Amino acid sequence: MFYSSLLLAIIMAAFAPVRPYLVQLTVDKSTGKDVHVPGWFDSIFFHANLNSIENFIIAVTIFQIVFLFIETAVRFTFTFITSWLGQSVVKDLRVTVYQKIIGLNLSQFDQTPIGTLTTRTINDIESINDIFSDGLIPIIADLLTIIITLATMFWIDWRLTLISLIPFPILILATYYFKESVNRSFMRVRNAVAALNAFVQEHITGMQVVQAFAAEEKESGKFKKINREHRNANINAIFAYSFFFPVVEIVLALSSALIVWWVANLAIHDPGSKINFSGKIVAFIMFMNQIFRPLRVIADKFNVFQMGMVAAERVFKVLDNKNTQVPSQNEMKEAEPKIKGAIEFDHVWFAYNEEQYVLRDINFAAKPGETIALVGHTGSGKTSIISLLNRLYQIQKGEIKIDGINIDNYPLDALRKNIGVVLQDVFLFSGSVLENITLRNPAISREQVVAAGKMIGMHEFIMELPGDYDYNVMERGHTLSLGQRQLISFIRALLYNPAILILDEATSSIDTESEILIQKAIDTMIAGRTSIVIAHRLSTIRKANKIIVLDKGEIKEAGTHEELLLHGGFYAKLHEMQFEKQKKAGVAMG
Repeated sequence: MFYSSLLLAIIMAAFAPVRPYLVQLTVDKSTGKDVHVPGWFDSIFFHANLNSIENFIIAVTIFQIVFLFIETAVRFTFTFITSWLGQSVVKDLRVTVYQKIIGLNLSQFDQTPIGTLTTRTINDIESINDIFSDGLIPIIADLLTIIITLATMFWIDWRLTLISLIPFPILILATYYFKESVNRSFMRVRNAVAALNAFVQEHITGMQVVQAFAAEEKESGKFKKINREHRNANINAIFAYSFFFPVVEIVLALSSALIVWWVANLAIHDPGSKINFSGKIVAFIMFMNQIFRPLRVIADKFNVFQMGMVAAERVFKVLDNKNTQVPSQNEMKEAEPKIKGAIEFDHVWFAYNEEQYVLRDINFAAKPGETIALVGHTGSGKTSIISLLNRLYQIQKGEIKIDGINIDNYPLDALRKNIGVVLQDVFLFSGSVLENITLRNPAISREQVVAAGKMIGMHEFIMELPGDYDYNVMERGHTLSLGQRQLISFIRALLYNPAILILDEATSSIDTESEILIQKAIDTMIAGRTSIVIAHRLSTIRKANKIIVLDKGEIKEAGTHEELLLHGGFYAKLHEMQFEKQKKAGVAMG
């Protein structure tokens, strides 16, 4: 399609001087000048008597009408193909960028605002479409039109051509300043759009916090400031357009005036030349319009092209990002390795930012089927450990093994299929309960979902919803309570029958009554599975085979519930504090 559009651009450029030239012949013929009829034109009309003025004008009129339809068809095809080409590129590129983004390590999302990545995927790629529909190929077509038209003008009369081009330096200078001014303005516009997207996305997501702290007016003021910058950038671009287009019209008028002045001056000294130049005057004014028409927009198109290139640079910066979830070169060849569930952390060091380690020399192991509990204050590194296990982040030092094999050697999808995760902050997508449980996996049947729902004790509640399992939970599952969303995440984890189960504060959002049901389900889920449980409620981890106590990224102590209580260390103090809180709460309720 790219080459087809280039061919059509050449054809359109070749068509450009035809009509003005025929008008020149018509005017010359009408004024009595002896006109040489081109052989190709005479052949079209079967060598009719075109020496007659009447026959010649009729023939030219018919040809002009037919030619106009042909030219219109070519322009329509050219516009359609360039737009189709742009949209095809956008479709493929947007899919590629989205696949790249979902393959990035989570550290990239910690560093880059989501609104910025949204801008890259939507707005910037749309600007790349403009390269094809309004940028590169249309610029080539316009340049070819100008070149062929100028060549025709020089062929007809080089003196008249040079006279008409005298004001051109003014136009070139104005075009340069216009291009630079609009380019700067558009850069500001793009940056402002990215800032707007990031701000709106972040604040709509956190609207509950904004309203809870009555911060609407303050946040609205911030938005107005960003929006004002977007408006000012656009106004600067509008000012450049308002200045440039009148300059183009003035230069065109000067060129036309110079043509008339030169011919008139020549006619004064040589009256007979009026007949020789009468057709040329009309033709050259038409030629100048054909030159200036693309010049009016070519600078603008060049800016579109530049902005498309800037957008492309931003998009390809995302595509060139090396911080992806790329399997190591030593990846196992088995597509679905059978994982038993033995876990080993061997002198693991991890930092989100350079040398600021959040985990220091972590060592522990779990046999298949064992339950490991992680305990510690907020920020002690509990969640970081489970994030490393399924390779959401890469460690800096040490080694993590499953069944004695470095996790980097497992195919990433196979590794994660064998690790079930229930997070504290459950994320649900727009869609039905069924779709959120299965994550649109066609291999999971509705019957399996219902069976898992009954096991969790969630089936009766789901059946009471309008549409039961087809009930739309809306964006982020806001139509459900935190506890209900947590229960759905349990069903989701159960269905994939993982060898390793991770529970990150899985009962934190659930009331006491629900916790009893959940605890029974947890006991069923962890049976025969290696489990890593993070919990603030120490009562939920008493049965763990090993409890690891973390503080500031280091393991302070490890053992069973009874062993740690007898040791009288950090865990014993934490247990005593919780027991006292529960006792006081019970007294207060009594």
